[in-house]
Amino acid sequence: MTEIIDSFKKIAIEISEAIKTKDTGKVETQNSSGDIQAKLDVISDEIVEKHLLNLPSVKEIISEEKESAVSKNEGKYLVAYDPLDGSSLIDVDLSVGTIFGIYENGYNGENIVASGYIVYGPRVELVVARDIVEMFRLNEKTKEFEFVKEINLDKKGKILGPGGTQKYWYPYHKKMIDDLFMEGYRLRYSGGMVPDLHQILLKGGGLFAYPGAEDKPKGKLRKLFEVFPFAYVYKKAGGFAIDGENDLLELETKHPHDTTPCFFGSEYEIKRVKEVYKGQK
Repeated sequence: MTEIIDSFKKIAIEISEAIKTKDTGKVETQNSSGDIQAKLDVISDEIVEKHLLNLPSVKEIISEEKESAVSKNEGKYLVAYDPLDGSSLIDVDLSVGTIFGIYENGYNGENIVASGYIVYGPRVELVVARDIVEMFRLNEKTKEFEFVKEINLDKKGKILGPGGTQKYWYPYHKKMIDDLFMEGYRLRYSGGMVPDLHQILLKGGGLFAYPGAEDKPKGKLRKLFEVFPFAYVYKKAGGFAIDGENDLLELETKHPHDTTPCFFGSEYEIKRVKEVYKGQK
C-alpha cells in the first residue's frame, strides 16, 4: 500500500504542473456521470492511470472519468479515484483536488483500507488516512512531500458547507441549516469538495452537507470516488460520515457511479443531522 501512496505524491506533482501550464478549456465529451469534461480532467486521468498501472500491488483501477474499471492480472488492491475534483473552479483560480480510495476484495465502503486526497491551491498538500490521518506539504524546491501534522477533529466545529441547490432542498433540511447558522456557524463553501472538506478538517470541525433533494433524491456525489474516501478520512480523524441516518462506509454499491446523500462532520453536527433525518424519507 505504501507504494500507492508514494505514487500519488508523484501524481500530485505532475497534475500540479499541468494545472499551471495546460489548457483549461472543455472537450467535446462527457464523463460517465454526465459532466462535461475539462481538458485537465482528461490529462489528470491519464497521469493517474499511467502511474497506478505500473504498480505491482495494484490489481484494478477505476476513475470517475471512465465507465468501467481497468484490470491487471496481478496485484492486491483496487483503486478508485477522481483525478481532478472541482475542475470547473480552475478558471476562477480556486483550489481543486484529487481524491482516491484504496480497496480490497470489492468496492463497497467496508472494503476501503486507506484513502486520501490532494489539494492544489497556493500550496500543494496531501492528506492520507490509514490508522491515523496525516498531512504532508510539497516543498517546491526539493519536490518532496514533508510531514506537517496529524489531523484530528474536535467534538464540535464552527464551519458549515451546505451543498446542493437551495431551491430543491427539503424543508426539514433547510430548517436544519438555518438553525445551525442561527447558532453562529460560519458559511464556508466554494463548490469544491476537496477544499471545503479540507478546511473543516484543518479548522477543527463543522459540517459539510450534500443532501438528497427534489432534483437529486440520491444526491450528487459518487460513492467510490468521493464519498467513501472522505468518509474514511473523517472517521479516522475522529469525525463521522453518514447519509442522514446510516454510516456511509456501511453502504453497498451496485454501479461504479452510484451516488448518495452525504454528511461529514464532528460529533455534535452529525448528531444534529441524525435527529433531523430520523424517519424522513
